[in-house]
Amino acid sequence: MTTEFEDIAKTLLNLTEEKKYSAVKDILVTLQPADVALIFDELSEENLPILFRLLPKEQAAETFVEMDDDAQELLIRSFSDSELKEVLDEMYVDDAVDLVEEMPANVVKRILRQADTETRKQINEILKYPEDSAGSIMTTEYLSFRPDMTIADAIKRIRRVGVDKETISNCYVVNDGAVLLGQITIEDIILSAEEELVRDVMEANVVCAFTVDDRELVAQNFTKYGLAAMPVVDEEHRLVGIVTVDDVMDVIQEEATEDIELMNAILPVDKPYMKTGVFESFKSRIPWLLLLMISATFTGMIITSFEEALAAQMALSAFIPMIMDTGGNSGSQASVSVIRGISLGEINFSDMPTVIWKELRVALCCSLALALANFAKLMLFDRLVMHNADITLTVALVVCLTLVFTVCVAKLVGCTLPMLAKKLGFDPAVMASPFITTIVDAISLLIYFQFASLILGL
Repeated sequence: MTTEFEDIAKTLLNLTEEKKYSAVKDILVTLQPADVALIFDELSEENLPILFRLLPKEQAAETFVEMDDDAQELLIRSFSDSELKEVLDEMYVDDAVDLVEEMPANVVKRILRQADTETRKQINEILKYPEDSAGSIMTTEYLSFRPDMTIADAIKRIRRVGVDKETISNCYVVNDGAVLLGQITIEDIILSAEEELVRDVMEANVVCAFTVDDRELVAQNFTKYGLAAMPVVDEEHRLVGIVTVDDVMDVIQEEATEDIELMNAILPVDKPYMKTGVFESFKSRIPWLLLLMISATFTGMIITSFEEALAAQMALSAFIPMIMDTGGNSGSQASVSVIRGISLGEINFSDMPTVIWKELRVALCCSLALALANFAKLMLFDRLVMHNADITLTVALVVCLTLVFTVCVAKLVGCTLPMLAKKLGFDPAVMASPFITTIVDAISLLIYFQFASLILGL
């Protein structure tokens, strides 16, 4: 929270303690719901219900949607049945679904009891769809017209029912069987003659999603086509809902957070960092740490098997960290680039040969540059300046050749593993830095000791 909002929160708290509720309300109504929610997150359990009840009905519902799960649950438990019903009546269906998904079972039962019959039916319908599908993030509150309606009729319908819809910027044209025929914007309606038919004004080529489409694909299409809303249809192409840009922004944020956590060997968690307990953080991190620790033992086994070689040429030991780190960094660079391409829909499994060929060329350029720089450092600085007699031409050759092959192999591993993971149905982000680094560490050591044995005769 910024200093500005901290000051506002302190002011509200002081006014509340002085029971100057009128002044508190005057401040709250000037703020955006998202800002009110941010301030409410800092309030105590005793003061939160008091201040929430001061909000006007519509602002209260919008603020409630923006609040975190713990604050929402606290408020629901403090609400009377009539208060809970008022909030639910002002919420859009997709927001109500999000609320039901996050609350404990006993709270969900109370929410559904207070929701009207139609809302309860719509909530249950949306909850049937897979968690990461377009159907799970859509709302059923949209405006639709028949193709034979006039623009004048469409305007009347907007005025009659539009107030309860999540958006009227984009309206949809359906036939008697609810099959999607086209889309018409509010701009089209306003600028068209009243006697014109909707079918003559609508856009027939509509970008839409199926209910079972992955929500990441929906988000990508929003960005690709610059959409504010997207219709969602079933297998028979019947319009069942729409996805709006605010829901897509939530998806993008959640998916980005999940990818970052997976790429850093952390199991995804739903709560913000400051609200995640120590034990929850422990549970999300320890599985990967244990797996990576066990897999890293292979690195130790490789070093142990070459103990005699290291004892015969001690200078080789000093370069093990540099070679392993360079390999790991090279693999991570390739994996991050490929994972990003996959997430944006730029790279498919069929592109693997092209990706491999590109990364191998990049690897060759990088590895040669690193090898030349390292050779110069070894011969000029270590040998001539530092007078290290153990750094011979053959030792430098072993190190430089290892770098060339390690970087090439690392980039090959880094670009292929995420694509294979995607093909097998796993999240490509799993094959990111920690996992790839562990694999490359073992490979780089094998390459290193093979060159050492071959060139130095160890």
